[in-house]
Amino acid sequence: MKAVLALVIIYVGTFFLVIQGAAPNPVQAAPQGATPVEGSAATPQANSSIDPAKEADIRSLMELVGVRDLVQDGANTAIEQSREKLLASVPNNDKGRAFVNVFAASYQKKFDVDEVTAQLVAVYDQHFTDDEIKGLLQFYGSPLGQKVAVEMPKISREIQAATRGASAKAAKDALAELKQQNPEMGQSARLGNGQGRWQQRRGQLRGQGQQTQQQTAQQQDPQ
Repeated sequence: MKAVLALVIIYVGTFFLVIQGAAPNPVQAAPQGATPVEGSAATPQANSSIDPAKEADIRSLMELVGVRDLVQDGANTAIEQSREKLLASVPNNDKGRAFVNVFAASYQKKFDVDEVTAQLVAVYDQHFTDDEIKGLLQFYGSPLGQKVAVEMPKISREIQAATRGASAKAAKDALAELKQQNPEMGQSARLGNGQGRWQQRRGQLRGQGQQTQQQTAQQQDPQ
């Protein structure tokens, strides 16, 4: 049971680490015994303090677990989240969508899977002893371990979907309750991806433009 729980922590923890690492302020993890330096980032060179034999075991474990694929999945999710946020802030037309598509392609190109994977070596070193890494390697050599390696990425995605669904429902229910308690404030409260705000702002700008045209016409023709 402890081994299975450890595997769940590896998968779920690694995924959320990747999500945060793909954000503008990545999470940084220091190797065991290392003194963090303010403003420094974890790099492949930072792994030089890890025992070479343990690092080799960690990399073998990460390969068995499929960490590289998990990192890429996490990056894809982060890119899609950024795409949705950016779409809500640009004009809703072909140029706006093209701008977002170019951003997403550049984001994907600039995201370095190898660099993140190297950083995760320090994370494993920090949270697992050499004996524990060897135990996990032994587990992944078993049929059950091989099945876990295949199924856990799918389970991680299903955990995300379930969490998103529960979060959306909780937000909707909380807002409905607040609207009942405070109808005046709740009239303008909306949950969405920001597209509604853009449409509202575009309508306001159009109205302002029409008003300006009317004022100009009145000035030109006072009668």
